Parts: sequence; structure tokens; C-alpha cells
Amino acid sequence: MTSARIESTDTRQAAPVNDVATDHRKSSRVSRETLNIVGVFMLCVLALLAAKWINPNAGGYQQLETILILCSFLVVVAFGQGLVVLIGGLDLSIPSVITLGGILTAVWVGADGGVLKTCAVLGVCAVVGVVNGLGIGVFKVPAFIMTLAMGIIVYSLCLGATGGSPNGVSPKAFIWLMSGRVAGIPVIVLFTVVGAVIAFIVQSRTRFGTRLYALGSNPTAARFAGLHTLRLTVMTYALCAVLAGITGMLLVGYSNGATLRMGDPYLLPSVAAVVIGGSSISGGRGSFIGTLAGALLLTILDMIISSLGFSQGWRTVISGAIILLAILLQHEGAMDWLRSLRHSKRKT
Repeated sequence: MTSARIESTDTRQAAPVNDVATDHRKSSRVSRETLNIVGVFMLCVLALLAAKWINPNAGGYQQLETILILCSFLVVVAFGQGLVVLIGGLDLSIPSVITLGGILTAVWVGADGGVLKTCAVLGVCAVVGVVNGLGIGVFKVPAFIMTLAMGIIVYSLCLGATGGSPNGVSPKAFIWLMSGRVAGIPVIVLFTVVGAVIAFIVQSRTRFGTRLYALGSNPTAARFAGLHTLRLTVMTYALCAVLAGITGMLLVGYSNGATLRMGDPYLLPSVAAVVIGGSSISGGRGSFIGTLAGALLLTILDMIISSLGFSQGWRTVISGAIILLAILLQHEGAMDWLRSLRHSKRKT
């Protein structure tokens, strides 16, 4: 009798959270986030036109193909970061996990490695994410501190194990994935398209995605509604680590080797792509399509910066400025200030 009463109470409490998450995705996201996504894609077009103006040889099919290939790395890692941000977290261990996945792929999997060795590499990466999730969910360590510490630990282990010079060779399967073609289309582009469809379904059309929205919107309400918040947190960070490991594998196939700094260029862009795409840094709001648009825009901007001859330092500065601007535009105070400024101009 008591268990039945508790069960009915959980059911009544769970409904509001699910309804809030569903309503949130069907109302506010449809209006504000859809406009944001359309705006980002329009910026991508403008950026391509600007690249064409800067360099008349730019904008051809070959260059568009290169943009899509380079964008594929960021799309994979940004999807994982986006899931973490969706629950109100942040994963700063991503660069080290990318490096870990790349080094283990080159050393363990080797040229003729099979599926089992590949899964073993992803399993090791997942362990890093599980530790992150447990530290944040059980011991209440702030995500910033926990993931930063794990990133330092993982990088130090990679440095100690390789002596600073990773060995090994790229698996033939990943080399084909990055350089092969099917019907004239690069295999990695097809892989990214299929992965993007799966990512969209996972984040927006599954119970797991709905629970992540609920957890990010109101962790306390989600817990009272009967959601296993610790399990969701651990699963999210583990999935983020696995996606970072996959990114490392792809980079090994692309560059035909692994380096200790191969993951460093993806920390700021992974956050920037998520924020530019309309996700709230405090959690509870975001979409994968927005993240995809943000990744594409950042890749195009990086291409423009490279064509202008700017150094890597300036690229980092620009990425940081983009993140700051996107966060400011999302802040309600900034939006109110812009509206008041617009109204004052109309009056004058």
C-alpha cells in the first residue's frame, strides 16, 4: 500500500518536469532558438562571401569540401560538450581525452586493429568521463575544477607513457574514413551527416534527451520527480568522453599519427560552438542543430583567419571574444538594454 502511494506520487511529480521540458522545447526554443539558428546559418553564408571577397579563389567546391572535413572534428566533440552544457556542466578535460584517444588508437589499435581494440580505446575514454561524473555528482566537486583536474591527470599520464613522443601508426580503417570517397563524396562527410542525424535524435527525440533538459532546467525538481540525476550526470560525461575519444581517432586518421597537443585546439571552439548555437551556459536550453551551425561558422571563420595570415594566438582571442559576445547576447539584461536602446532611438 505504501509503495503504491509513493509510486503514484512520483508519477504525479514526474509529469510536471516532463511537461516543462516538452513545453520548453516546443515554445521558447521554437521561437528564440530557431531564429538564433537561422541567424547563425546566415552568418555562415556571409562569412563564405567574405572569404570569396578576400580571396577570389576561395569558395570553390574543393574548399567547401575542406571546410566540411575540418568541421567534422568539431561537430563530434561539440556534441558531447553540448550535452554536458545542457545539464549545466562543462568539460575541460576534452583536449586531454582527445589526445588519449588518439595515442591509444595509434599504439593499441595499430594499422590492422579490429573492432575490439577500438572499443577498448573508447572504453578507456569512457572511464575518464565516469570519474568526472562521479566527482561532480557524488562528491559535489564543481565541474570546472573536476574536469580541469582530470584533464591534467590524463595529459600527464599520456606524457609519462609516451616520453613526449607518441609512437604507433594510424589504422587503415581510419585513414580510409578520412581520405576515402563514395560516389565522389568524402566518406567523412557522409559519416558526419549520419552522425548528425543520430545526434539530433538523441538530444531532441529520446527520453534520455528530455531528461537532460529537465535536469539542466531544474536539478531539484528533476530529483523530486524521480529522475536518477547521478546516473544521468555520469552517463552524460561518459558520452562526452567517448565522443572526444572518437575525435582523437579521426584526427589520427587525418594526420596519420598522434601528438600530445592534438586536442588543444578544440577546447574553446567546442564551448563556442555550443554557445553560439543558442545553448544556455547555465543549462536547460539548447539544440544540436544550433551546435552544428556554430561549429560550421567557427570553421569558416578559422579558414578566413588562416587566409589572412593571423597566428594561432589571434585565433584563440577571436574564439574567446565570440564566446563572450554570445553569452552577453543571451543574458536577459543585455537583451533588455538592447530593447530599451531601440525604443529610445524610435522616440528620438
